[in-house]
Amino acid sequence: MNMHFPGRWIGGVTLILGPVIMCAGYLLRYLSTATALTPAQQAWAEAQPFAAYGQLLAYASEPALLTLSYAVFALGAVLLFPAFVALAQRVGGGLAFWGATLLVAGLFSRLYSAGADQTAFQLTEVIGLDQATNATMKEYVDISYGPWRVPVWASVGQYAGSLLLAVAALRSGVFGTARAVMLLLAGGTWMGVLKGASIPDVLVTGLLCVALVPLGAQVLRARLPASTGRPKVLSW
Repeated sequence: MNMHFPGRWIGGVTLILGPVIMCAGYLLRYLSTATALTPAQQAWAEAQPFAAYGQLLAYASEPALLTLSYAVFALGAVLLFPAFVALAQRVGGGLAFWGATLLVAGLFSRLYSAGADQTAFQLTEVIGLDQATNATMKEYVDISYGPWRVPVWASVGQYAGSLLLAVAALRSGVFGTARAVMLLLAGGTWMGVLKGASIPDVLVTGLLCVALVPLGAQVLRARLPASTGRPKVLSW
């Protein structure tokens, strides 16, 4: 039995659900914005210096839909925490552990952003869209960077961590070249407060599903071989 966190069942389930729910979150964020804004409003939002203008306007138009999309996205970030730890354990070695640690730091940054997103959305309920937008954008840089810039530095972990973990997974044979590249591409998605999602975001997170879901199913199906301590893995 694997006594290390997150264990066989939590690791296997989150390797499957984490990337799928995160992909659904990206898709919902893209679709909710497209649904909430008219073509004229979308053109106006694209002309603004930050995506936050359009996201706040979209929330004011469809608060329930935007709340759903942001909630699913945040849930995906939570579930990817044990998923990345489970992947690092399957790979083994310092490079994998460093990669997973940095990726988890990036997930913490996403949850900080989720809190800032929700606060900005609730401001529109209390003081109205115009005042909430003005107040948020006046302090947007400090809100996005966070106290002592800790969240923004943590966000760097996503990019560095995905590279380290992809290289470690490739070197160990847990991933073949294709799946290692999928993990690396998924690590290049945006980070920050009140960001909109795009079709490329959905696609690369879909690739993360292709990379992690088969491994999750494998973790749930089989135990580690007693003789080697290393699982049989898919090499593509």
